[in-house]
Amino acid sequence: MQTFYKVGLIWVSVAFLLPTNAFAINDWSYVQEKDRLTNRNYSVVISPLPRRDLYDNMRLEVMCKDNALQVTVESTSLITSQGSRFDVEYQIDQKPPVKLPMTAYKDSKRRGFNTEQAQAIVADMLSGQAIFLRVNTLIRKVLLASIPLDDAAKSLTQVLTDCGIAASANSIVEKPYSLEAFQQDFAKLNEEQQQQLLDKIRKLLIEMH
Repeated sequence: MQTFYKVGLIWVSVAFLLPTNAFAINDWSYVQEKDRLTNRNYSVVISPLPRRDLYDNMRLEVMCKDNALQVTVESTSLITSQGSRFDVEYQIDQKPPVKLPMTAYKDSKRRGFNTEQAQAIVADMLSGQAIFLRVNTLIRKVLLASIPLDDAAKSLTQVLTDCGIAASANSIVEKPYSLEAFQQDFAKLNEEQQQQLLDKIRKLLIEMH
């Protein structure tokens, strides 16, 4: 992980020093490298930077290392203290936003990762045209970014293949139905439908006991 971080840091440093138009707006970069400590290959997909005149300098990375998938958010601005947990809210197109817990790297205050929900996030990304990110920082500053997904499928598919994961939005993983999602769906029902659903839930709970 230390070697990967150093390589990723080089990418970030170069990316943030280049002018905005140095990257194609939909340019997702696929990179395959070897960890010098373990002599094992890993691959990473790096998103383009959002427009600097509209958003903060943040981007996404999706990495496959040791057959494990990981999603990383990185910013030039302070996010949180080293090793601390923080929340990222992401939204695909016009779908409801999803809260994603992340953990900052032990040697970084501007970079965090999530492994547990990585497959679900990538599945969402494969199904949309853009991803919007919102990060509440330690100093109560809100970081915002909008990243296009139009040209991301090929690179994301490659990193999924590296991890032996079926590369389609429907076959990667189905996210658990959360209480937040249930509440949103429940609110769309009329009073009669809500009561009918509550009656069914009550019967199901009784059966489970």
